Amino acid sequence: MEIYDMSGLELANAIKNKEVSATEVLDESLEQMYAFPQVGAFAHITEELARKQAAQTERRVREGQALPFDGVPVPIKALTPVKGQPHESGSRLMVGNVATENDGVVDLLQQAGTLTVGLTSAPEFGFPAYTEPETGPAARTPWDTRRTAGGSSGGAAAAVATGMVPVAHASDGGGSIRIPSACCGTVGFKPSRGVVSPGPMGVSGSGLTTDGVITRTVVDSAAFLDVLAKPWPGETYHAPRDTVRDRAGSYLSATQMPPGLLRVGLLLEPLNVDSVDLHREARNAALRMAGLLESMGHLVEEVSRPITSDDWLAFMPLWTGAAAGIPLADEDLDKVTELTRWLRSEGLKLSAADYNNAVNSVQRLTRKVANGWNNYDIIITPTLSGPPAFPEEMKLPSGEADFEAQKLFTPWGSVWNMTGNASITLPIHRAEVDGIELPYGAMVGAVKPGGDALLLSIASQIEQADPWPQIITPQDA
Repeated sequence: MEIYDMSGLELANAIKNKEVSATEVLDESLEQMYAFPQVGAFAHITEELARKQAAQTERRVREGQALPFDGVPVPIKALTPVKGQPHESGSRLMVGNVATENDGVVDLLQQAGTLTVGLTSAPEFGFPAYTEPETGPAARTPWDTRRTAGGSSGGAAAAVATGMVPVAHASDGGGSIRIPSACCGTVGFKPSRGVVSPGPMGVSGSGLTTDGVITRTVVDSAAFLDVLAKPWPGETYHAPRDTVRDRAGSYLSATQMPPGLLRVGLLLEPLNVDSVDLHREARNAALRMAGLLESMGHLVEEVSRPITSDDWLAFMPLWTGAAAGIPLADEDLDKVTELTRWLRSEGLKLSAADYNNAVNSVQRLTRKVANGWNNYDIIITPTLSGPPAFPEEMKLPSGEADFEAQKLFTPWGSVWNMTGNASITLPIHRAEVDGIELPYGAMVGAVKPGGDALLLSIASQIEQADPWPQIITPQDA
């Protein structure tokens, strides 16, 4: 097996057993990173830092003190600070900014022994569902490099899909782990609110966003959730009770625990709009997963949405309010994208009462979802409404039109950010469009809090029954 074919767990074991050195792994990773510039996976490559870390790994391995993921390359999303490295958040406004401290998740990943090989491409401040940063290369799916890698963790998904790295840090405030995973054919898991802390420096804000990873295998997603699921003092949200994890002992162990027979809802209606032009193959991805679960003995029934598109609008003040919070002087407005300007303008229109009402409305939406799907354990949807989009289909001259196009592209994912429940997309389906094979993800969402281990357990069962391609060589049309 080539180094770039290995999962994170496989690489960690190979390094610990001295079958390969951390430097050899790093060299292979860098070779892959430089081989495929057309996918735009990296905003910055941090080779000097990674080589220092590789040398430390090799010393620990020689001394028999290897850390859990010693020598495994894991880049950080460019929105997240890494001490001493550029921290530009995909914006011309931030050019030249350098992080003075690590984010907490960076500390946790580095303490596990991972190599910080670079900062993956992300769009300006992480707002769009595509990755077209103002300060670096646009991220493209390797399945067809004319098409977007999705966003906002587009660079992370492209890096994992092409074998540059087995695992990449990512974050998700409205689908930003799952959207690019569906575009690139990777596994994208959004943990439950409170499982991965924003500490010790960050805060939870509206509670929409969480950190996580993008991987090629479910077991890597579980193993790295074990790394990241560490509380810091002063948490606003606390991880919900996860009975499956408690029984298993860890998220990784949960992937080996049969989930039991589940009640599965299949949802094909959109959640954020009244109607959507659902592509046949996007539908087929969800149907394929539903059929697979039914063949395993799970009870699968088609369900209706428990909320309306008007209910979903509670998301908007939280999203636009975040844009309004960007410290941006009027004279610097020309340094940000039209989408950011529009979101900020909408956010600045909000009163304190508007924001308060939005918070209350999200909580009411959460109750509606819980009551409407109370008879089910998990809900299956397509991850996206169609194949990986061409960037020009969403990055539009009008910020409002841009955002509306994004809503039509990803009609389901953000609701799990609003409820705070766990959600995972799996690259279960592939089909040709205009003679080019493209990936289609199906998403599984937990109905109840603390469903992380349950989702990882059922996702592992799906992966074993219907495995997907691991490494994709970029296809340049």
